[in-house]
Amino acid sequence: ETLLGLALAVLVGLGLAVLLVASRSFERATLPWLVASQTVPIVAIAPMLAVLLGQYGVQGFLPKAIIAAFIAFFPIAVGMSRGLRSPDALQLDLMHTYSASSAQTFRLLRFPASLPYLFTALKVAATAALVGSIVAEISTISFSGLGKMLAENSRASDTIALWVIM
Repeated sequence: ETLLGLALAVLVGLGLAVLLVASRSFERATLPWLVASQTVPIVAIAPMLAVLLGQYGVQGFLPKAIIAAFIAFFPIAVGMSRGLRSPDALQLDLMHTYSASSAQTFRLLRFPASLPYLFTALKVAATAALVGSIVAEISTISFSGLGKMLAENSRASDTIALWVIM
């Protein structure tokens, strides 16, 4: 669940980052909604999301991965958009002087310059995806996983088992 959620988050986050950098109007229209999506506690939204996805026949493994991706996509989108904007004006002018297309500028300059930002964002997103999958297991009907074990041992007041699981 965590790995699938992280993979979904990377796909969505990279796509959003490219769109945020490519279009200022898209950024102005979308960025407030992206920030607002992260202000809602995942513990509150996870059960509703699981029920909503269940109504459309999405059950089992996938809803938990989607909840994990919901938490993890934001750091990737913001980090990569910052990274894609990291080349300075002189580098961009040099690419323009060489008559590079916007796709070439992206491939040869912006993407390589954004890799340090991507790896930093992936560190944050991997942790967030793990937390998201645990919260999804706790807040949905799950019969296995770390979230289920945490919930069971919490009800049994077994602190040693809680520490071992964490």
